Amino acid sequence: MKTNKPQPKRGTPDFQLLILTLLLVGFGLLMVFSSSSSLTVFSQKWGHDPLYFTKRQLIFAIVGTFVMLVAMNINYKKYKKLFIPVFFLSLIMLILVVVVGKATNGASSWFNLGKLGIQPTELAKIATIVYLAALITKKGERIRQWKGGFFPVLIIVGIVAGLIMLQPDLGSTFILVATSGLIIYAGGASMKHITACISLVALGLALTIGVGSLFDSISGGDVQQEASSNYKMGRIEAYLNPFKDQSGTGYNLVQSLIAIGQGGVTGAGYGEGVQKLHYLPNPYNDFIFSVIGEEFGFIGTSIFLLIYLYFIWRGVIVALRCPDPFGTLTGIGIMGLIAIQAFINIGGVTNTIPITGVTLPFISYGGSSLLVMMLAMGIMLSISRESNRPDKEEHVKSVIKKDYRATR
Repeated sequence: MKTNKPQPKRGTPDFQLLILTLLLVGFGLLMVFSSSSSLTVFSQKWGHDPLYFTKRQLIFAIVGTFVMLVAMNINYKKYKKLFIPVFFLSLIMLILVVVVGKATNGASSWFNLGKLGIQPTELAKIATIVYLAALITKKGERIRQWKGGFFPVLIIVGIVAGLIMLQPDLGSTFILVATSGLIIYAGGASMKHITACISLVALGLALTIGVGSLFDSISGGDVQQEASSNYKMGRIEAYLNPFKDQSGTGYNLVQSLIAIGQGGVTGAGYGEGVQKLHYLPNPYNDFIFSVIGEEFGFIGTSIFLLIYLYFIWRGVIVALRCPDPFGTLTGIGIMGLIAIQAFINIGGVTNTIPITGVTLPFISYGGSSLLVMMLAMGIMLSISRESNRPDKEEHVKSVIKKDYRATR
């Protein structure tokens, strides 16, 4: 007579990570309201509704919370198979968005479904992370080999990055490549392979930009290509010297630096910022950190950054505690994605690096970004439940014995 083997009890989710996620989302809603209400209340475009962006972000936050809780209660190991079709779906969407997507600032990154905008790049990021983690885990030690391990993984990253560059979206491409590189490194890839790829990517990027600029200058190109090229070059010129052309290429960055500078030590106070009043571009999106700097000052901004850093650190600890390599690589990829994207956003608006136009995770307005980030945190919380299992020690011992026998 067959007896059903009792299923091991799942642990509790990491409540610190859960609370910090909800705290960041809540703070993001407050900042979206503060940075957008003064614009929408005077604009017929948004129906003179001061809550226009806040209500939309709130809806995505509620749906995202539901998605996070559902994902948290699914065993993370099931995502190995679940994300295979999601990964290929994201590839199809990346192809379609180039063909029929909405062009914004020289990049075709959006689908319009009625009043909603969908950005396939956001889904592609998390899909690539989970797919790479599953693939690298399956390869094991073979990831140190070029032909049977590293090269196939490199091809996958190259395909996704290439499709994103076709939009073109340099910021998201860099985030994807950097996050993928972090997963590959954590998965045990050879450093000489990684170093060689970084060198080739840097060389290829330099040649692409150089040859593209030369071709545009010789052929003249069409109006759209010329506008896109001028837009990208303007960002580089603004980074090098934003005050050279304060009313042109350097305008966005100058207004951002003024906002942060006006914040001083204690800030102007919540809702009392001035630069968001038709001076700072996209204050509720790309430049929301500038609004935080002006309204909360050095002290408030430092507290925000410390909480953000602790949130990322907590997620990395959860990932490293997971006894399963797939869970560890997925967790490192998710937290790496958040950390890298946050650095690029904050670095851009503070003139640490060139502006690339990416959102600040959990804080900036953007439904696609918020939904995907909360889905990612649901997966992280599922991983934390495995780390907090009551029988964790026995499970780790069984995994070690199984791996030892496999290598015999």
